[in-house]
Amino acid sequence: MKIKPLNKKQLKYIAKHSLKKRYDKTKELFEADYTHPSLNVELLLPKHLKIYSFILDIKYRAVFIVVDGEAEIISITNHYR
Repeated sequence: MKIKPLNKKQLKYIAKHSLKKRYDKTKELFEADYTHPSLNVELLLPKHLKIYSFILDIKYRAVFIVVDGEAEIISITNHYR
């Protein structure tokens, strides 16, 4: 599943937190096989909203929705905040 390009705010966030290299690697893996176990893709609660997340690294997650068969990242967050 393809990931839509990040917006300026998200690009700034990953640069600020030194996640660019990790994001690129994870994006490549996600687009090749979004069910890969190391991504830990999960459906968030409440489930009827169909909002998902995957792991960028131990601390950060990307939250996304699926629009027209593509993943659109709506937020990159510190998972333990």
